Amino acid sequence: MDAEASVFRALADSTRRQILEELHSGELAAGEIAGKFPISGPSISRHLGVLKAAGLIRERREANRILYSLVEERLALCVGRFLSAVCPEEAISRRHRRRAAE
Repeated sequence: MDAEASVFRALADSTRRQILEELHSGELAAGEIAGKFPISGPSISRHLGVLKAAGLIRERREANRILYSLVEERLALCVGRFLSAVCPEEAISRRHRRRAAE
């Protein structure tokens, strides 16, 4: 699977999208992430693995904790590249200006 396809595969799942939203406000420990969802820890771990493999999150170890953070530039580049390929730039700019005016 190519690198960009792995991003869209990761984004296809609503739990993974929610994890990315949680990480938008900053770094979280694995346990903190798991505490935000009504699913098992191993399921969250699998979701984190898919996001990490896609390059959408990074992890770092601090003592006995694993901390996760969002790789914003990877998400922006992949999704932006796709959008620019399928949406005329003028339409995106027009929509952006309209939203900014609201």
